[in-house]
Amino acid sequence: MPFEFLKKILLMVAFLAVVPAHAQFWKKILATPGTPTAAEVTQGLKEALTQGTRKGADQVSKLDGYFKNPEIKIPFPPEVSVVETKMRMLGFVSQVDEFVLSLNRAAEDAAREAAPIFVSAIQKMTIDDAYGILKGQPDAATQYLKRTTSPQLKEKFKPVVQNSLNKVNATKYYGDLVGSYNRIPFVTKVNPDLNAYATDMAIQGLFVMIAKEEANIRRDPMARTTDLLKKVFNQK
Repeated sequence: MPFEFLKKILLMVAFLAVVPAHAQFWKKILATPGTPTAAEVTQGLKEALTQGTRKGADQVSKLDGYFKNPEIKIPFPPEVSVVETKMRMLGFVSQVDEFVLSLNRAAEDAAREAAPIFVSAIQKMTIDDAYGILKGQPDAATQYLKRTTSPQLKEKFKPVVQNSLNKVNATKYYGDLVGSYNRIPFVTKVNPDLNAYATDMAIQGLFVMIAKEEANIRRDPMARTTDLLKKVFNQK
């Protein structure tokens, strides 16, 4: 029996013993010349996610990246929409508009500072994760990232968002609006957590754009900017 053929058989047995659920996948890797290895699949998916997160973050962190993008524009907090409606009725239109603008400016600013958190989280991806993502839905990588990192991202985003809110005076605008509303006779007083709302919406917007970039990489060969990305996604 030729040595190379024997070596291939032994490698196959070893792989199947470790990951029996993916027997056909590993069989294909070992049997098909030019097919990406498990390590290449994992690295390729990491590259795709890194590329998607950076491009998505670059898009939203530009001036009007949130504010003029209807998909991710952050509105007045819905749970206190009564405040917005009442204040507009009372003539505080420009103040409400300024607050909404400042809220989106804070998200744009936070995206520049916090996007690297996504990139560092990508390094935790395993071979099994990569295989599931490669064969999954068009946003499988984004969903993986959302599922595994959202709690940590929220915790790390909060101080960045809070600093950004303060920087663009969103906190002041909001305090003024809510304060004015709470002084209206007979209304139910409100005081929601602006930082939590802005943090959630900023992260949500980033995920929306990252998902679009992921779908683009899967769909468009021209979006695969490295040889490894081309090799991995051409085998999908």
